Amino acid sequence: MVPIAYRQAAKDRALDFRQLKTFICVAESGSLSRASDRMRIAQPALSRQIKLLEHEVGVPLFDRHVRGMELTEAGTELLRRVSGVIRQLEQTMQDVQSLHAEISGNVALALMPTISAVFAARLVQRISRELPQVSLRIREGYSVDILTWIQRGDVDFAFLYGPSSDLHIRTKELLHEEVVLISPPGSLDGVGQQPGFDVIETLPLVLPGRPYALRHLVESTAKKAGHTINVPHEVDSYWAIKSMVMSGIGHSFLPPASLKSELEQGLMEARSVGSGGLWRQLVLGIPSQRPNTRAADAVLDLLLDEIASMINDGDWQAQPGADLRDRI
Repeated sequence: MVPIAYRQAAKDRALDFRQLKTFICVAESGSLSRASDRMRIAQPALSRQIKLLEHEVGVPLFDRHVRGMELTEAGTELLRRVSGVIRQLEQTMQDVQSLHAEISGNVALALMPTISAVFAARLVQRISRELPQVSLRIREGYSVDILTWIQRGDVDFAFLYGPSSDLHIRTKELLHEEVVLISPPGSLDGVGQQPGFDVIETLPLVLPGRPYALRHLVESTAKKAGHTINVPHEVDSYWAIKSMVMSGIGHSFLPPASLKSELEQGLMEARSVGSGGLWRQLVLGIPSQRPNTRAADAVLDLLLDEIASMINDGDWQAQPGADLRDRI
């Protein structure tokens, strides 16, 4: 017979676990209504769990306002400390339960918008066919945010810009891909197909702000060539950058694989940068603090295989990295 005190303690721990899951969902969603839709739990129940958790920790975790719920400083710190741990506990339970069954579980992948446009649909289709019991969650963001997610353990894998030696986490070297100058149709007639930075520095560019890797890549390469760049429009959105180039507002830099449809329709033009081009390295980051689940290992194998197939078929114009060469 299990002692009553032990059963009550177990019940309290389960309640705490639910409270923390609710807290993470509300923090990520930004409002009770969106968290309610995501968790399929009524808003009053979610609100009650948040209040119980705040009572237990002794400080407010959210600032409530008409637009939603925003983390306080204490809430931000709690999210940083518990999100990866809670997710790891859930995955461990799923893994143990599925040891003698078909591979199943939840896997989270983070990638940049330029990678999402090229790769996300193909990966989801492949997983649906070959791993039907695995649920893949894709989180889209920029390198600054994605590195935080992988370090916290919020995702199982993350596409990141290399070199891998700069990241201090487990990585797999995926590929090197060219980043090209994109321009409104006809705007650079007579310039040639490989303009140097002596030409590029005269162009109005649309680029992300300085924390982002693409901006750093273009600026640092221009500086090495003895030139600067002119960025009158800072836009931290891949979709907005494409739209502004097609509208004739300015020029930008993106990998051609993410522009296939626009280039085929003649909505923009692409040119390599002179003197060897402009290249970025992509690596896959993996949390260092825990082993992969069975589901994560299976998704990783499909992910690497699909990228290799896309390079082989010419659907991803890139040079394979060290961890892909044996699959090409």
